[in-house]
Amino acid sequence: MTLKEQLKSDLKDAMRAKELVKRDSIRTINTMIKQIEVDERIELDDASIIKLVQKGIKQREEAITQYTLAKRTDLIDIEQEQIDIFRLYMPQQASNEELENGMKEIILKLNATSLKDMGKVMGAASKKFAGTADGKRINEMVKKLLS
Repeated sequence: MTLKEQLKSDLKDAMRAKELVKRDSIRTINTMIKQIEVDERIELDDASIIKLVQKGIKQREEAITQYTLAKRTDLIDIEQEQIDIFRLYMPQQASNEELENGMKEIILKLNATSLKDMGKVMGAASKKFAGTADGKRINEMVKKLLS
């Protein structure tokens, strides 16, 4: 079952169960997908949809940061619930151990020795861990291993 089919099925289930947050979150994802497909006249595959979901999670995390500064706990809770729903459609995240081992392989392969090589390592790591680790985690691990 493709991710689009999964979203469609889960949307129906959420509507039947009257799960408003889940319904609205899935509708948001579907809207993001349709927007790209209509604008660019392409059919998105699962990898592209995962990138969109990651983007949605990042937007909501940034919103939480802003709401925290404004002391709007009511809005923080709403955003966090949406993030939890969005994460249901992400692949299993790499553990810190898996991430560290993969990063060590990349660093050895590229002969990276210092933070000057960070760009090369980040590029390779972003491709290898696409969908299973976000850029922030990858960045922190690269800094840890190269310093």
